Amino acid sequence: MGKQKKQNKFWEMKMSADNKSADIFVYGEVTKYAWEEFGEVSAQAFKKELDELGEIETINLHINSPGGSVFEGINIFNMLKMHKAKVNVYVDALAASIASVIAMCADTLYMHKNSMMMIHHAWTYAAGNAKQLRKAADDIEKISNVSCQTYLDRAGDKLTEEKLQELLDAETWLSADEAFSFGLCDVVLEENQSVASVSKDLFNTYKNVPKQLKTEPNQAISAEEMVQRKLIAEEAKANSSYLNTILGGII
Repeated sequence: MGKQKKQNKFWEMKMSADNKSADIFVYGEVTKYAWEEFGEVSAQAFKKELDELGEIETINLHINSPGGSVFEGINIFNMLKMHKAKVNVYVDALAASIASVIAMCADTLYMHKNSMMMIHHAWTYAAGNAKQLRKAADDIEKISNVSCQTYLDRAGDKLTEEKLQELLDAETWLSADEAFSFGLCDVVLEENQSVASVSKDLFNTYKNVPKQLKTEPNQAISAEEMVQRKLIAEEAKANSSYLNTILGGII
């Protein structure tokens, strides 16, 4: 058997100098496996690194992701929601699909004025006879209901279930101000220069991707920042090949 090749993760964790807070960056597709060829499962690896941060008081979670595996995302959401630290979530450019659900773990959720959040019903690939297809439809509906309740819990009285269903049906791309009006974000910040983490393969599965996410980003940023952004983009591109490993094709 050949040697396993290490696969870049879609997250990075950095401890602060005072050991009281940590920054977590979720940049790229939320994939099932952290390593190639049936290596470590992402949520398990994420938990291990989270535990290694120790008794921190604050987590600053930065999100720039087009989505990915529902169950890995829900697992990460629950880990952060149950953590003793205060969790500040920042949508640096994009929180789409399951990445928007992860964002709901926040004690305070910040969106930059030029960032976006996309919400939609979960979907999957299915094959089989009529009975199997009916079961697949029932299963995916239950999975969607979990995300639906997560949004409603955060929004409170700013968003009715009827309106949320309308937004999910339409695969809605929310601006920061729109997310704020629906209670899905707490604070709108000034514009950020972060580049959206775009996977053409994944975005092709979505219906209403805004034009600005399909065009080349504005590169009027520092050379150091550009190096970091290019690295993130390369990692996101590498991770996109792993979408085929997502359980049942669910996104």
